[in-house]
Amino acid sequence: MAAVTPKMVKELRERTGLGMMECKKALAAADGDIELAIEELRKSSGMKAAKKAGRTAAEGTMVLRLADDNSYGVLVEVNSETDFAARDENFVSFANKVADIVFESKETDMAVLLEGEVGQLREALVQKIGENITPRRAVLVEGGLVGGYLHGNGQIAVLTQLEGGNAELAKDVSMHVAAVSPRVVRGEDMPEEVLAKEEEIIRAQPDMAGKPAEIVDKMIVGRMKKFLAENSLVEQPFVKNPEVKVGQLVKDAGASVTSFVRLEVGEGIEVEATDFAAEVAAQLKG
Repeated sequence: MAAVTPKMVKELRERTGLGMMECKKALAAADGDIELAIEELRKSSGMKAAKKAGRTAAEGTMVLRLADDNSYGVLVEVNSETDFAARDENFVSFANKVADIVFESKETDMAVLLEGEVGQLREALVQKIGENITPRRAVLVEGGLVGGYLHGNGQIAVLTQLEGGNAELAKDVSMHVAAVSPRVVRGEDMPEEVLAKEEEIIRAQPDMAGKPAEIVDKMIVGRMKKFLAENSLVEQPFVKNPEVKVGQLVKDAGASVTSFVRLEVGEGIEVEATDFAAEVAAQLKG
């Protein structure tokens, strides 16, 4: 009997979307032959998962959970292939269950979570609704006062960590972050590579051409200052009252912003463009 290696298990998991133990058993039964293992899995209850797992799951929902005492909060993103599936009550129930598990355990490593109850529930749901379902990521924010905001469509969620203040203030700041999407809390938090890239872009702008170096430098300083103000949370006009900056709003409440996390469903996922007519023609030809 051929030895079943971790690399083989990983490949089978990626190609089928099934759990590690099920893949190990299938490979052992197929004497290490991945194609045979897939063929046998397709004959069993894993058939739909095996057929669907290669599709991109870029729709879905965000789930927010906050501790009653606002000592910590979690955000969880669960993806589906289509918006239709994301509205299915079984999908919604699954997403909420994943969030409950993360909230109770404070475990945010999806690889670990998928080895337990989350993975079992996922496989059952894939079988039921016939789409690839992916619990994509989980975030835990703990310490200080933690509040949050979940946008009505479930596509954007924010956790904000304050020093001082109260839950209502944290929710207001989170709502602002959801709407305006700052990059950092304060200007000094902006990564050096981002600043360098922005300066490079400014220097290449047409109105810089032909000007003396000292004038260009002054213009760059002014535009970089504006860039930082526009992208720093505490410098932005508060979305519910533009007369007040967020930093002043928080300061007036005797608090300060420590950090924030803003997640949006599907961000960073590259969705492959598919020529539907060509896909159908290829399937008919096959």
